[in-house]
Amino acid sequence: MRIAIAGAGNVGRSIAQELIDNGHQVMLIERQPKMLRPDRVPAADWVLADACELASLEEANLAGCEVVVAATGDDKVNLVVSLLAKTEFAVPRVVARVNRAENEWLFTEQWGVDVAVSKPRVMAALVEEAVTVGDLVRLMTFRQGEANLVEITLPPTAPYVGQPIHAVPLPRDAALVAILRGKRVLVPSPDDPIEAGDELIFVCTAAVEDEVRAVILGPDSVGRNRERP
Repeated sequence: MRIAIAGAGNVGRSIAQELIDNGHQVMLIERQPKMLRPDRVPAADWVLADACELASLEEANLAGCEVVVAATGDDKVNLVVSLLAKTEFAVPRVVARVNRAENEWLFTEQWGVDVAVSKPRVMAALVEEAVTVGDLVRLMTFRQGEANLVEITLPPTAPYVGQPIHAVPLPRDAALVAILRGKRVLVPSPDDPIEAGDELIFVCTAAVEDEVRAVILGPDSVGRNRERP
């Protein structure tokens, strides 16, 4: 994919290098000359421009990108970049960095944001994912589609432990996308059994989270639901 990243600070450069290592073509857009450091990510295309200016984005051919990442340290800039990318250039996927937790409510599809990434939220989710067994943990929200990435670590008492995946009656708008078993990542197939200790990764809408929890952990688990970050 061709991916544009607005902001060439530590966060933007780290994202760029990771994406390049995974085979993607990356363009870094930075407005401060002192932050232009092509030697740090030599495989990226570096552009000195203001990502909040329409003309600069046109010159950089933002419309030719499949993904735009707004990764600056300024939430106002990230919102403007996201809105321009979506409304002016019809970029299919816009990911925005949230720097201040109190601004997170702004990062919605109305501002062109498909996925908002907040460090405190992600850190809290990862902590919960590491220590929580027998409950549903929301890892990430895909705002435009109103879908969530959620994780459940199976306790030995879960109703479908030892049974194949095809026997698990998941609701509509929910899909099991991966099973983490020890150090392995398994792509689920219908005949694979699920085991105690498995970390099940689902994509589902918020509306069916309780149904997923009830199926995987039993009906009484819904009453134990705790508010997630």
